[in-house]
Amino acid sequence: MGVALELTMSLTHFRSADQSARATLTAPSTIQSLQDKKTQGRPIVALTAYDYATARLVDEAGVDFILVGDSLAMVVMGYDNTLPVTMDEMLLHTRAVRRAVKRAMVVADMPFGSYQVTNAEGVANAARFIKEAGAQAVKIEGGASRIDLVKRLTDAEIPVMAHLGLTPQSVHRMSGYRVQGKSVTAIHHLVKDALALEAAGAFAVVVEGIPTEVAQRITAALHIPAVGIGAGPHCDGQILVLHDLINLSFSAPAKFVRRYGDAAALITDAVNRYRNDVEGHQFPGEEESYHLGKEALAALLREEGKLKA
Repeated sequence: MGVALELTMSLTHFRSADQSARATLTAPSTIQSLQDKKTQGRPIVALTAYDYATARLVDEAGVDFILVGDSLAMVVMGYDNTLPVTMDEMLLHTRAVRRAVKRAMVVADMPFGSYQVTNAEGVANAARFIKEAGAQAVKIEGGASRIDLVKRLTDAEIPVMAHLGLTPQSVHRMSGYRVQGKSVTAIHHLVKDALALEAAGAFAVVVEGIPTEVAQRITAALHIPAVGIGAGPHCDGQILVLHDLINLSFSAPAKFVRRYGDAAALITDAVNRYRNDVEGHQFPGEEESYHLGKEALAALLREEGKLKA
């Protein structure tokens, strides 16, 4: 009785997971299940998420892994690039996502400055994502310069997802967000780096912003999964930023983005109708209001009558 009343009176409560259309997907996603998908030729599906509510919805929809991306600096915090987000902010959002997720693998982006200074600092920060935030893996950007760090992380039992091609934390060095791997020399470097990262212990590689033909060759060369974003259809899987997918990024979509919904329009319409109802004295109505019981109301009226007398 008490629990039922508490739920009824609660300002907010989330639906039970068993109401999800994908509730039958109970087997958790793991490094091995991602590897199995590559072996079997079944596409890996991934998205970003940054909070409890969206992570829960994304997980219930049946994606294979959720990346708590440093892209939250832009789509959640409003920065111009990913560089300002801090370790503490990334840990906060990773913990929120971890609490929501039951099936998908949770991968945390290591923010700029958390692993570039020394390998020892990189390992220590990565361990915080696993120990304090509940992530199952971390993602780091870069090629040959990250080989030793990947080895150190692997030795420390911290699974590593690598990231090659257009690496947003290198935005200044690349003079903006530009497609990478457009020359034969650059292509050879990308393939060589991908193989070296695999040999160092990375369990997967994100390839971003490179020509389809290049991504296809990297994917074929690797034994581990290559997950693409802006890298064409021949990768082992795809990942997008959720806010791009549902039009919540407040910017023109990149060429590689396909929008599957318009959350901006949905939210704007809902808020406009709410404002109109409040201003028009239409909200709250009787169905949204609580009332005193008869005895309490009678007692209150008697008390008010005494005071007036």
